[in-house]
Amino acid sequence: MTGIKTTGEKKLMFFSGRAHPELAEEVAHQLGVGLVPTKAFDFANGEIYVRFQESARGADCFLIQSHTAPINKWIMEQLIMLDALKRASARSITVIVPFYGYARQDKKHRGREPISARLVADLMKTAGADRILTVDLHTDQIQGFFDGPVDHLFALPILADYVGAKVDRSKLTIVSPDAGRVRVADRWCDRLDAPLAIVHKRRDKDVANQVTVHEVVGNVKGRVCVLVDDMIDTGGTICAAADALFAHGAEDVIVTATHGVLSGPAADRLKNSKVSEFVFTDTLPTPGELELDKITVLSIAPTIARAVREVFEDGSVTSLFEEQ
Repeated sequence: MTGIKTTGEKKLMFFSGRAHPELAEEVAHQLGVGLVPTKAFDFANGEIYVRFQESARGADCFLIQSHTAPINKWIMEQLIMLDALKRASARSITVIVPFYGYARQDKKHRGREPISARLVADLMKTAGADRILTVDLHTDQIQGFFDGPVDHLFALPILADYVGAKVDRSKLTIVSPDAGRVRVADRWCDRLDAPLAIVHKRRDKDVANQVTVHEVVGNVKGRVCVLVDDMIDTGGTICAAADALFAHGAEDVIVTATHGVLSGPAADRLKNSKVSEFVFTDTLPTPGELELDKITVLSIAPTIARAVREVFEDGSVTSLFEEQ
């Protein structure tokens, strides 16, 4: 006989960066595990130091970090943590990215532009990630940027069930804020048995976050409209779309988005908007100045925790959505 046999069991270890500790703690609670104690701090010049306080040798490691502001700092910290786990002889490393940074830069619109979403995937692979688990990518094609398995989770069941439980479905219309979100809006229509409308817009290619709304395609007069999007950043697009719906006779407008980036003028725009409710998940922390009555934040932690368990137990992540 050659070699040595072991009878050891698989071990799951859960790690978190400093970007969104509340979500990390909730996912760990859902899994029934504790976060691995981690020493992390910034040097005076901004360099990041990380050291895990427990051995990760031979463990299946799951590292969660959402790319919130300051986004470049937290991406770098995640890469450093990945490198530390790789050098600590982890058996496997799954990186959990509830919000994937640079996802809007997924293709070249004009010459001499980067494809930054691909760069982020390459950096994670080089740093040591074996697998990526993420929520509602800006475009599905980003899954192909990573050379390894990508588990793409959806917040649609959480958001749609919340809206469906509080709105008279006979008056409900699902609205896509642009042509790019029609496919997702169509899934909402199937789930809530509601008609579809589209806000046609044109974006100024030379001015960031500048949108001109043109027209509404579909009947929204006297209807409760639900605008569905993957993210809200400055709020300009979605608030302009809501204004267009009200101008076409909508009775009420509810906005739902997986990722509440909410940067720059978003606070003022949401406060002053006629939208009755903004519904997000907690893939990103909500800025303190946006603790408004009209903002509802739903937990994505149970979905992430179930996906982590399926990955660890060699189950099926797809089954989480086929049963919905």
